[in-house]
Amino acid sequence: MQVQTPKRHYTPEEYLALEETAEYKNEYRDGEIVPMTGGTTNHNQIALNIAANFKFALRGQNYKIYIGDVRVWIPRYRQYTYPDVMVIEGTPVYTGKNKTTVTNPSLVIEVLSKSTKNYDQGEKFTYYRSIPGFQEYILVDQTKYHIMQYSKTSDKRWLLSEYEAEEAVLALSSLDVQISLKDIYEQVDLADDDENGNE
Repeated sequence: MQVQTPKRHYTPEEYLALEETAEYKNEYRDGEIVPMTGGTTNHNQIALNIAANFKFALRGQNYKIYIGDVRVWIPRYRQYTYPDVMVIEGTPVYTGKNKTTVTNPSLVIEVLSKSTKNYDQGEKFTYYRSIPGFQEYILVDQTKYHIMQYSKTSDKRWLLSEYEAEEAVLALSSLDVQISLKDIYEQVDLADDDENGNE
């Protein structure tokens, strides 16, 4: 009979101290440190395509676009996450002593992986919705043309739209931006849906 050792719980301060010297990125989930899986080339290409399109479309406007390495702190649920792409309208609101963690994204985009897609579609969306200025959540499949868009309406409901055709156009509700699925999936090898094992 195997005896399971109890998981250690870390304070947010302990997590941040460990993350400073960690070789790989980890997320923080209310006391638990969770290693992030390695990204595939599809995952990376999709995030880059979206961020590049946003950068061009929002040039000269008061938006900040971040990709991959900037953390979000969600105080209500004690969560630190690393969105694949996020947009902040106006000035970033930082937490802590440096400029590595923000608290006010209006738009978050996650590229789905086999190991994280259920979490991204479920609990993680619940956490993001607790952010006061959060307006839109986009989930992108990296193995086929499929995007789920959750948009917050004026009466604080969340509306789901799905896109599944190469010629479809994703119209953002939180930004005056449209981006075709063809552009989102440019140079992405959809024939290779292995996702390199654990990703």
